[in-house]
Amino acid sequence: MSRHSLRAAILDAARTLEAAGVASPDVDAQELAAHLLGVQRTRLGLTPLVEDGFLADYRALVDRRAQRIPLQHLMGTVQFGRATLAVGPGVFVPRPETESLLAWAVHAIADRDRPVVVDLCTGSGALALAIAAERPDARVIGVERSATALAWARRNAVAQAGAGRTAVELRGGDVFDERLLADLDGTADLVTANPPYVPDGTEVAPEVADHDPPEAVFAGPDGLAVIRPLLSVAAALLRIGGSLAIEHDDTQGESVPALLRSRRVLTDVEDHQDLTGRPRFVTATRVRLTGTS
Repeated sequence: MSRHSLRAAILDAARTLEAAGVASPDVDAQELAAHLLGVQRTRLGLTPLVEDGFLADYRALVDRRAQRIPLQHLMGTVQFGRATLAVGPGVFVPRPETESLLAWAVHAIADRDRPVVVDLCTGSGALALAIAAERPDARVIGVERSATALAWARRNAVAQAGAGRTAVELRGGDVFDERLLADLDGTADLVTANPPYVPDGTEVAPEVADHDPPEAVFAGPDGLAVIRPLLSVAAALLRIGGSLAIEHDDTQGESVPALLRSRRVLTDVEDHQDLTGRPRFVTATRVRLTGTS
C-alpha cells in the first residue's frame, strides 16, 4: 500500500475547486481533508502522509464539492457560535456573516436575568440554539413554517440537549398566524430573525440556487415581502425595552432601517455591517407610545 503526501493532495484539491469556481478553494480543500481524518483543520500538519484508501475517498469528496454541493452538506454539520448544527437538503445553511448578528444579540441581553428570546424563521435553529448555548438561563423559542427545516431544527435541539446544553422550544407554523405566538405577546426581551430577503431574480451561487430551499432565500421583487409584515409580529412580541435584530440583504442597508424607523413603537434603529464590511442586519428597541399604558 502506497503512502502519499497529504499536503500535495490538498494543493491538488484546491486547484480542482478553484477551477470549479468554489469561492474558498484552499479552506474547503483543507476542511474536507480534516473531515475525513476526523481532526481539526489546524491539526492537518500532524498527518504528513496518507494511504491509498484515504486518497480515493478524498478525491471523491472533492469531486462532489467541485459539483458545487455545499461543503456543509458534505461534512454533515456546521459550527455556528457554540452550536454544532446538522444540515442537509431542505434547510438553509447558516452563513458566517450571521455570526455578527449573533454577537450583537448575546450582548443585547447580557444584563437581562432569565431573558425570553424568540427567533423567527429559525430554519435549522442556528440563532436560537447558539443564543441558548451562550445563555443557559434563557427561555428561547424558535419558530419555523417549513416542516423539513423544522425537522432539522428538532434534530439539532435534541442533540444540544443531549450534550448537556440548554435546548430550545420549537413551534411549527407560520409566524403570521396570530394564534401561534399569542401567549408570548409583550414578553420577549429579544426577537431575532434571519428571514428570506433576497430579491427575486438575483443571481446567486450554485450552492444557494441548487441546494438552499428557495422559500428560505427569496422574498419578492424587492426582497422585503417577509420583512415588512414581520415587523408587526416582532413589535407585538417585544416587551417595552426589548431588542430586535433582523438580518437583511446587503442591498437593503437603507430600505430596511427605513421600514423600522416608520414604526412608532421602535426606536434606536441602527444598521450594522457583517465581517466583510457589508450592510447585514438592523437593530431597534421597543418603546411605549406616548399617552398609552
